[in-house]
Parts: sequence; structure tokens; C-alpha cells
Amino acid sequence: MANKSNRAEKHLLDPTERLSEVLFGLIMVLTFTCSFSVATAGQADVKNMLIAALGCNLAWGIIDAVFYLMGCFSELGHNLLTFQAVRKAADPGEGRRIIAEALPPVLASVLPEGEFEVMRRRLLELPETTSRPRLKLNDWLAAVGVFLLVFLSTFPVVLPFIFFRDAARALRFSNGVAIVMLFAGGYAFADYAGLRPWKTGIAMVVLGAAMVALSIAFGG
Repeated sequence: MANKSNRAEKHLLDPTERLSEVLFGLIMVLTFTCSFSVATAGQADVKNMLIAALGCNLAWGIIDAVFYLMGCFSELGHNLLTFQAVRKAADPGEGRRIIAEALPPVLASVLPEGEFEVMRRRLLELPETTSRPRLKLNDWLAAVGVFLLVFLSTFPVVLPFIFFRDAARALRFSNGVAIVMLFAGGYAFADYAGLRPWKTGIAMVVLGAAMVALSIAFGG
């Protein structure tokens, strides 16, 4: 896993993280709208569904943001332990091995042995630290971004229920908006991951529908 704290210095959230949070928010709200019975629904039922959907995504946005901060804190602590382990290594070979294990496998596989030794020596030259891991401002901002992505992804899907009094019509528009959002997310993900945009967009729609169906089937 990439270092969240270092990554946050350039981008608060990378494209995959943004897509994951939006997809999560969409799945949560769709479990409400897709299980909503428009045939017998009145205005009070629509209002209750909207409140439940917004409340659910509000709660999960907060929970997901807390989990993100926990991940950042864990990453910082692990990096500190790695630094200390290199400094306390019994011999240079062990120090180089610890550094190699801390790097992404692809990067570690192409670096010559001499580069690991250079990194080991530079780490030894750094002053000893007894400080504990501390979250940076960007970590907190990224957590706010996580919350907003989960919570705000609710609104495009529920807005039709606010503007249309006919619940059946609102549901059709809501589902259409969700399909467009899922496709756009898959398209953007494909551009980032080097995949075929149209196929990935369609696959994301199918995946989203399957996840919603699974969630509803299990009482989500």
C-alpha cells in the first residue's frame, strides 16, 4: 500500500480512493431508493426514505473518514518502526532487507544493491527520533474529503424525489442518474488505470447494480 501521508502532500485523495468513496456512497443510497416501493408510497413515505438515506450516508461518511485517519496513523507508525528497525539492524545486509521490504515490490526488484546501501546509510545519518506518529493537516483534509464524497454522492440520486411528486417518475430519474454516475466513475477509473474506458464504465454499472442487489438481498 502506498504511503497515505506522503501521497497526501500532493493529492489529498488519489483517483482510486475518490472513486471508491463515491461508489460506496452510491451503493448505500441505492439500497434505499431501489428497495423503495413506489406503488404504495405517499409523500410521507418519500420523506422518510430521504431522511433515512441522508442519515445513513451522513453516518457512514463520518465512519469512513475515521477509518481513513486510522489508516493514516497506522501508516505513520509503521514507517517510524521501519526507520527504527533499519537503525537497529545487526548488520548492513539486514538493514538493506528491511528497506527492500518497505518499498513497493516492483521498485525494489529493479534497484541495485548499491542503492539500498545508500538509503541505509542516509537513514543512519538522520538524528534519532523518539517522537510518536502525528497526523498532518493534509491527513485531516483528506478525511474531510472522504466524508464529503460519501455524503454528497447521496444528493444526485435523491434529488428527483424532491423535484417530482410522482414517486415512480422520480425513481426512474434517480436510477438514470445513478447509472450515469457509475458509468462516469468507471470511465474515469479506466483513464487512471490504463483500461478501456467504455468497457470499464459499463462494467462499473454492472458491478454497482450487483452490489446493490446483494445489499438489498441481505437486508442492507
